[in-house]
Amino acid sequence: MLTEKTQTFAIKVLQLCEHIQRDSIKVIVARQLGRSATSIGANTYEAKYAASTDDFVNKYRIALKECHETEYWLQLGLRAEYFAEEEVTPLLHECGVIRKMIIKSINTANKTKSDK
Repeated sequence: MLTEKTQTFAIKVLQLCEHIQRDSIKVIVARQLGRSATSIGANTYEAKYAASTDDFVNKYRIALKECHETEYWLQLGLRAEYFAEEEVTPLLHECGVIRKMIIKSINTANKTKSDK
């Protein structure tokens, strides 16, 4: 479920970034936003094939950092008026939901590890 959710989120962010003019300074924000948003899903996907619980948690921690970075770029793009509020607000909410899911997965993995 998380992998599908992160892929759907990344697609929405990439579609938002498509509106940025290529010859504009705004492209810096769009590129960074696209990279961080797609990295969330890439790291949670990679965690499915983790060699150990520690490896799994590490991948999810990276995804969590990317989630925070994505929120930053969304907020920056909104404040700079590169994106419309009605486009960004749902993405910020969705990113928050994903962040909570990642944190819960990390906590569950750590608890399972400590119970062994």
